[in-house]
Amino acid sequence: MRAVVVTEYGGPEVLRLVEAEAPHAGAGKVRIRVHAATVNPADVLLRIGDIDEALRASGLAAPYRPGMEVAGIIDEIGPDTGTTLRIGERVMAIVIPVADSGGAYAEYVVVDADQVVAAPAGSSHAEAATVPMNGLTARRALDVLDLSPGDTLGVTGAAGAVGGYVVQLAKAGGLRVVADASPADEQLVTALGADQVVTRGTAVGERIRQLHPDGVSAVVDAALQGDEVLPAVTDGGRVAIVRRPGERGTSTMHPTRGIQIRDVWVPDYTHATDKLDSLRVLAEQGRITLRVARTFPAADAAAAHRALERGGVRGRLVIVFD
Repeated sequence: MRAVVVTEYGGPEVLRLVEAEAPHAGAGKVRIRVHAATVNPADVLLRIGDIDEALRASGLAAPYRPGMEVAGIIDEIGPDTGTTLRIGERVMAIVIPVADSGGAYAEYVVVDADQVVAAPAGSSHAEAATVPMNGLTARRALDVLDLSPGDTLGVTGAAGAVGGYVVQLAKAGGLRVVADASPADEQLVTALGADQVVTRGTAVGERIRQLHPDGVSAVVDAALQGDEVLPAVTDGGRVAIVRRPGERGTSTMHPTRGIQIRDVWVPDYTHATDKLDSLRVLAEQGRITLRVARTFPAADAAAAHRALERGGVRGRLVIVFD
């Protein structure tokens, strides 16, 4: 099979398209013939060596393979595997590069059956691939905040993949949303469902507080603004922080205002089949938007990484194995 791998850490040029031995599905697992795999910031962290410690701790040996979400077709089901999925069915899955499956940049990936659900009806492979990792990250962020319908949520990085899903999932859950955006992205963030939009960047928390003098119930800080978001939050409120692969943190509390800082680590939902399938349903209902910015053939994986690192991408960049 073809796979995109990292044999040494460095810039996009270190990504290599190689021939590798295709895996087979063992007990409890399924094999996916991959048609699409997204490019995420976590893939860059793997490529440059920032999660080397986690990779070594996993017992995996180089070359390493990036990629955290795929879409394709089930083509092999292992023995004693409990699944309603069938060979030939279109699916999507979350993939963890530090697990024994390796990452998603390959023509065939074997994962536990509970990491896989049917792809949204009517979606392309590229569109379906945008759901699992980013969608589950957004779902996990909202779940750890545990808000009630009618509460107000602040969202930073709302034009991005995770932030955009947070806005739409929050609205689907009956929350009011105040989100950040650059002037160029304000229309996009409003279209995603934000009730109010403030200018992104330094002092974003203070701008949210001007709209909500008593503070919002919580913030999902998808743009990793850190302390900049705290002024937005009411005393005793909550902030969800997304962790990068291999960097799981712990929940803490602001020493004077009682704001709870909640850890969001998407591997917690690796096997949350019900959560992933609920995202499929919302996609089919048109309540979350599957945004593909551009596709790249596997041989051009380096170009996809360069495009991501240039910034300004709205939607996901997707590597295709067709």
